[in-house]
Amino acid sequence: MTMDACVRIVSAAMLATGVLAGCATVEQPDPLEKMNRRVFAFNEGVDKYLIVPPATVYRDVVPQRVREGVDNFFNNLKDAWSSVNLVLQGRLGDASNDVMRFSVNTVLGLGGILDWGTELGLEPHREDFGQTLGRWGLPPGAYLVLPILGPSTLRDVIGLPIDLKASPDQVAHAVRARNTLTGVRIVTTRAGLLGATDLLNDIALDRYTFIRDAYLQRRRNLIYDGDPPDEERGDESAAPPEAAPPAAAVPGVAASAAARPGL
Repeated sequence: MTMDACVRIVSAAMLATGVLAGCATVEQPDPLEKMNRRVFAFNEGVDKYLIVPPATVYRDVVPQRVREGVDNFFNNLKDAWSSVNLVLQGRLGDASNDVMRFSVNTVLGLGGILDWGTELGLEPHREDFGQTLGRWGLPPGAYLVLPILGPSTLRDVIGLPIDLKASPDQVAHAVRARNTLTGVRIVTTRAGLLGATDLLNDIALDRYTFIRDAYLQRRRNLIYDGDPPDEERGDESAAPPEAAPPAAAVPGVAASAAARPGL
C-alpha cells in the first residue's frame, strides 16, 4: 500500500467518522443496538456450532507446548505490525522494543515459535491501526457488531482493512494456505477462552451488554496505554478503568482480536 493510498484512507476515515460520530455519545455509545443485537445473536450461533467444537478438540488433543508455539508464531508476526503502528504514533522507543522482539524471536525463536523476547524483558505492545487512529484524535464513533468478526466501533472498522492487510495470514500467498492460517488462528484463539465461556454464562445476565462494555473499555484503555483520563468529552467512554469487565477473557472480544492483528 502506497503512502498516497494511506493518506486517502485516513482522510476518508476522518470525514466518515466526523459525519457519523454524532449519532454516538458518551452516554449512548450504541445507537445501533437493535441491529447489533441481531448480528450478535448470529455470531453466537456461529461460535457455538462452528468454532467451539474444533476449538475444544484442539485444546483437548494438541499438547500444551505445541499450542503455545502456535500462539507465539502468530504473536511474533503481530509484533512486526505493532512496530509500524508505534512509529506512526510517534512512539519510537516502543517501536524499537517491538522490532527487537520480532528480530529475537524470529532468529533465536525458530521463526517465532519460541518467545525469547519476553524472557529478555521485551514486552509486547500489540498496537493496531484502529489504536493509531485513536492516538491521532479520531473518535470511536458508534459501537458496531460485525458478522463473524464480532465487536468493533466505527473507528476500528475504518482501520480494519489496513490491519487485515498486515494480518499474519498474509505471510502465505496461496489462497488455501492463507485460509488454513486464518482457521488455525481463530481456533487457537478461541481454544484459549473456552474456560471463560462458562464464567461468562455464570456472571453475565446480558451477554450482549457485558461484551459491549468490555470491548469499549478495553479499546479505550489500550489507546491510553492503560491510563485513560477520568472524564472524556464525547470521544471515549467515561467509565473509570476499574469498572471494566475482564475484556481479555471475553470470547466475543477475543473473536475480534483473532481477526485484527494488533488486538
